[in-house]
Amino acid sequence: MAHSMSIIPIDDADIVAGRALRVDFARFWSEATGDPREVYDRFVAATPLAPDVTVEPASTTPAPGVWVRPAHTAPGRVVLFLHGGGYGLGSASAYAGLVSQLAARAGTPAFALEYPLAPEATLPVALDLAVATLTRLCDGHSAVALAGDSAGGGLALATAAEARRRGIPVSAVAVFSPWTDLTLSGASVREHAVGDPLLDPAYLRDSAATYLGSAAADDPRASPLFDSPTRLPPLMTQVGTDEILLDDSRRFAEAVAQAGGTVTLQVWQAMHHVFQLNVAQLDSARRALDHAARFLAGHLDVPQTEHRAHR
Repeated sequence: MAHSMSIIPIDDADIVAGRALRVDFARFWSEATGDPREVYDRFVAATPLAPDVTVEPASTTPAPGVWVRPAHTAPGRVVLFLHGGGYGLGSASAYAGLVSQLAARAGTPAFALEYPLAPEATLPVALDLAVATLTRLCDGHSAVALAGDSAGGGLALATAAEARRRGIPVSAVAVFSPWTDLTLSGASVREHAVGDPLLDPAYLRDSAATYLGSAAADDPRASPLFDSPTRLPPLMTQVGTDEILLDDSRRFAEAVAQAGGTVTLQVWQAMHHVFQLNVAQLDSARRALDHAARFLAGHLDVPQTEHRAHR
């Protein structure tokens, strides 16, 4: 068993940048008009592509989605990335910037899955596709890791649990601000409801109901906090102190550790939900991505000389 929990302090530059971002967030969401999915994609797609990375849409191989390929990668390794958006928003193409920042640092290609969204698709459609995609990637690669953010982080953890049950090898999992509890029972959901600049409990309640369909909110396929984490691969979780989903990360990490698993939990001071998206503005985002990439590369056995970290 290995359990590491650290609080990463904010630096002076990020205090100023963080304040400015909160103003920008408020302006964007108050002024945004149009289809909610298009608005969300515009918000997420502001994350810049890392240099020397190609983005290639895929229609069938290994599934609908987007390949993100850094110029310098180790052969045979790949990261399957599952995007956030409360299960009803988000797209693989909009997330290409964030995925590229992680992939370039890790020195490995990444595949961002275009899974069906709610309400058109409910549990377990996205999970089944994620497991099937993971299986296909494992068939063609010597080592595969999982990554995801927010709802996609929860989906990555559920996928990892199902993969272990089926004997599908996963080298590691790295998740940003994962949504692990669709019952919203974490204390931080209430305690941070005013201070969280991006999420609110009502949105999460509506998103959970839409995604779950006829399933219960504590169904472990949707809420991996309620699954048995004894057979998860090595896990890194990053979360901000200012999130209503802070306890989703803390409680899941504690459960993994108590079950004898290997987990690294990083709590980033004064950071918001999926702050890694703001790699252009925040040193904390850049450092967090560096940590996550090193973690994934280490478990994928990517040679150190092949890493390419991009700001």
